Amino acid sequence: MCGRYSLATPAQNDLRARFALGESLEIRRRFNVAPGDDVVAVTTSKEGVARGELLRWGLVPHWAKDARTGFKMINARAETVDEKPAYRGALATRRCLIVADGFYEWQRREGAPKLPWHVTRADGAPFAFAGLWAIWHGPAEQVLRTCTIITTQANARLADVHDRMPVILRDQGEEEAWLDHATPVPVALELLRPLPDELTGRRAVGPAVNDARHDEPDCLDDAPAGGEPAPSLF
Repeated sequence: MCGRYSLATPAQNDLRARFALGESLEIRRRFNVAPGDDVVAVTTSKEGVARGELLRWGLVPHWAKDARTGFKMINARAETVDEKPAYRGALATRRCLIVADGFYEWQRREGAPKLPWHVTRADGAPFAFAGLWAIWHGPAEQVLRTCTIITTQANARLADVHDRMPVILRDQGEEEAWLDHATPVPVALELLRPLPDELTGRRAVGPAVNDARHDEPDCLDDAPAGGEPAPSLF
């Protein structure tokens, strides 16, 4: 799964240009984005025009009775996303990009606390998760715009940490294809694959990130000396 990620890149103007986010969208440096937070995303209008906006992480389908449903839908599995009622409709015209520069995963260790890893592109550049979004109308004219991050099987670079990873679109061409309403669903599904090993970077980080309420730069501090296992061969 993907339950925490970062968007700590300080160059906001570069992000706005890279993802066409617009000038009015508020972008804050985030070191520990958690479910239920508002996240930087790119959606499309009914006409298919890309636009930057903030979405709440945790998809709430339009038919849900309670907004708390979103906490159960922070991720959608690539293997079944075209089958599940909560995601099937969104897959056609409500695909989105969720802007990030890394995500966290926790590695189980026998006789020791779980070790958090910060996973990035090998070049450290910001990227986009493949996502879906929805609009929910609740009581008292409440309107929520929400999203989910799609996950797939982990690549060999991360398999010793966890068996799943979020779908990171490889380049701007894939991002545009994912957003484009003209991209048929079968073609869009082909984009939902692991990032290649050679494009994947990972670094063990300290325990500050373990607290989902803690969103400070020390979430990205290196793991304490002696706390990191031997480097993977992959």
